[in-house]
Amino acid sequence: MRCHGSLSLVRLLFIAALLVAAWEMRAAGLSAKVAMAAAAESGAPTPLTRDRLIGALARDLAAHFNLDGDLQLELLRAWSPPAQVAASWTIEVLEYPSVPSSAMLVHCRVLADAAPVADPTFVLRASLWRDVWATRQPLTVGAVFDPAMLETRRTDLLRDRDALPAAVGDRSYVFARAVSAGRLLTWHDIARRPLVKKGEVVEVSASDGLLLVTMKALAMENGSQGDTVTVRNPESQKNFAAVVVDENRVQVRF
Repeated sequence: MRCHGSLSLVRLLFIAALLVAAWEMRAAGLSAKVAMAAAAESGAPTPLTRDRLIGALARDLAAHFNLDGDLQLELLRAWSPPAQVAASWTIEVLEYPSVPSSAMLVHCRVLADAAPVADPTFVLRASLWRDVWATRQPLTVGAVFDPAMLETRRTDLLRDRDALPAAVGDRSYVFARAVSAGRLLTWHDIARRPLVKKGEVVEVSASDGLLLVTMKALAMENGSQGDTVTVRNPESQKNFAAVVVDENRVQVRF
């Protein structure tokens, strides 16, 4: 019994030692993480990495061209980063391409802690990924735009430039031409649904302060919301311009 008790005590001491060692290792790991975070916050000098360079270029080009989507860049030529380290790296684009494309030349200036260190020209392969509309089934001319008949696909808009982004499209659009199933939609496939049609009677409103005047007129052309169309006064037979505001409704603006 004494021997058994001694063995139990030894086992308990061994387990306790293991727990202490594990706690010390965990504490050391936490200390290391805290030290790394403190170094990052304090702006410790670091080298200019390829990822940091590409990230800075992508943000700059996306802002300059007002690009909506995930812009991804790849360097097509070998690049050697500056030998020094710096607390702050800045990439200034000195010359932009005229338009964003899948292949671009970008002339830049690299600054380390606000001091210029290089003026490289980068050859970039670019892609702009975004969700676009694709057809599930054949669509006919004049059909009202309905997302239920469509699906989204991820595509490169620098390659498929006319593809219709999935953020565009509602029932104010109709299909301007027949589209087969399984095809990406383009801007040429849709048009604004005309709210005013040539030859139909429309309601015209005009306001000046608290004064509101309404009348009937004849539409002389088709028009979608926001379009300016010509309408005719049926009594005087005079034409005038009005803005389409709703179904068979136009407004004269002074």
